[in-house]
Amino acid sequence: MVTNMRPPIFVRTLSEEEREALEAGLRFSEAFVLRRCQILLASARGQIAPQIAKNLGCGQQTVRHAIHDFDERGLDALKAISSRPREVHAAFDEEGACSSLRELLHHSPREFGRRSNLWTLEDAAEVSFEEGLTKGRVSGETIRATLSRLGVRWERAKRWIESPDPEYERKKGIEIG
Repeated sequence: MVTNMRPPIFVRTLSEEEREALEAGLRFSEAFVLRRCQILLASARGQIAPQIAKNLGCGQQTVRHAIHDFDERGLDALKAISSRPREVHAAFDEEGACSSLRELLHHSPREFGRRSNLWTLEDAAEVSFEEGLTKGRVSGETIRATLSRLGVRWERAKRWIESPDPEYERKKGIEIG
């Protein structure tokens, strides 16, 4: 029987300075630093990732990530790296696609095969992709943020609802004029 198990990973040999810094980190109140120090010191004692994960109540991948990060960055691995992307690309370029999105929303969704005559953010996202305004499918939140950049507020549908009833405005208390 052949298994595809990889050999267990361990943190590299610690210098005296690194060991002291990790032991000092055990007294930190910041959870990220404390957990990293616990993981790295346990690995230096020869414990394997599944055992460390079980003892600390975290995932095995968390343990492996901490060990790899320490091997690459040393003590800097005790500082959390932001998960925020370094560069954000707009789904709609400022020139053509933004104005096309605005123009699209001035048409009825039914012209694009939708059931409702009211736009939802999700419908706007789907139609934007179908009409080639975006390269890929975007979220409704992307539509809202794009409209916000254009100075357009996404308003609740109830303000746009119309009725063929001649008494509609009076019944709803809407003043015209």
